[in-house]
Amino acid sequence: MTELHDGPVGPVATGGPVIDARDLRVWYGTTRGPVKAVDGVSFEVRKGEILGLVGESGCGKSTLGRGLLGLLPEGAKMDGQLRFQGQDLLTLPRRERFAKRGAELGMIFQEPLTRLNPLMRISEHFAETLRSHEKGISKVEIERRSLEVLRVMGIPPTRFRSYPHEFSGGMRQRLMIALALVLRPAFVVADEPTTALDVLVEAQIIRILHDLRRDFETSLLLITHNLGIIAEACDRVAVMYAGEIVEIGDAREVFSRPQHPYTRELLRSTISLSTTGLNFIPGAPPDLVEPPSGCHFHPRCPDAMQVCQDRHPVAREMPNGTRVQCWAADLAHGLADLTEDGQAPLTREEISVADEA
Repeated sequence: MTELHDGPVGPVATGGPVIDARDLRVWYGTTRGPVKAVDGVSFEVRKGEILGLVGESGCGKSTLGRGLLGLLPEGAKMDGQLRFQGQDLLTLPRRERFAKRGAELGMIFQEPLTRLNPLMRISEHFAETLRSHEKGISKVEIERRSLEVLRVMGIPPTRFRSYPHEFSGGMRQRLMIALALVLRPAFVVADEPTTALDVLVEAQIIRILHDLRRDFETSLLLITHNLGIIAEACDRVAVMYAGEIVEIGDAREVFSRPQHPYTRELLRSTISLSTTGLNFIPGAPPDLVEPPSGCHFHPRCPDAMQVCQDRHPVAREMPNGTRVQCWAADLAHGLADLTEDGQAPLTREEISVADEA
């Protein structure tokens, strides 16, 4: 795993938001009831900014990323407000929203070998992508655009007519990035772009992300479990738990002075060269059909108080500029007036091995 450093290197994003999400909700219909995969999420991504999204498996990261691009499966519903360059995507007809995908909104999927057609050459992948979104584009222009983006990814033109299986895992991931960027979208969701890659290839992907921001002012939402990647590549970070963003702010500030207990425990669980023992968060993410009352993290939280079980916290801006949804953080900074009973420590139930599994 990449070690945590002081923060990303590169230009600071400026200008208004490319993506502005307000109170986004996504739920799936099941026989047990609706699964609240994303529950009241608000954030923005500015031009040329990389926003990291981190959290445990099952917290709703990938659902949020796919929801932004309208890639949710049948049976999923989404509401709230989602503005892209000032236009609310959720109010657009389905055909208009589909037209923005690829040309203006891009996606870099994880596991590239499952996303690339093994029977198609790389040149054919690029031709299919460009012709789907730019009708009438010439064969010469397709090759020029394709080779240009492959050069940026560090893939030689001699590999243009190779098949996917002829590439290494790292090169296939760079091909996925190239296919997303050949259309020059303004906003890209990168879902676990470094999964299963070794640290050297991981570093190459991080450098490519920095180059994209510098050369094309591309805005990215980078979804990952790897906190080291977030620290290296991102301007800001959003920490997600049980469908909610519980802390969001400058990546350096969040990692150096985490305000939410969940963020703090995630950082304690990071493995580095100085690690002498394994730390973990007891328990498992909650059932999103019937999440816990109050703060969803309170059954696992070492700082839980009685109010955490009884009342859901609201997101407030902390003195360090981060926005946090936590009663303990509010109390520490004098932002909440809690009764003595509300401040009483909450006794957590002992978690069995079966419950953790």
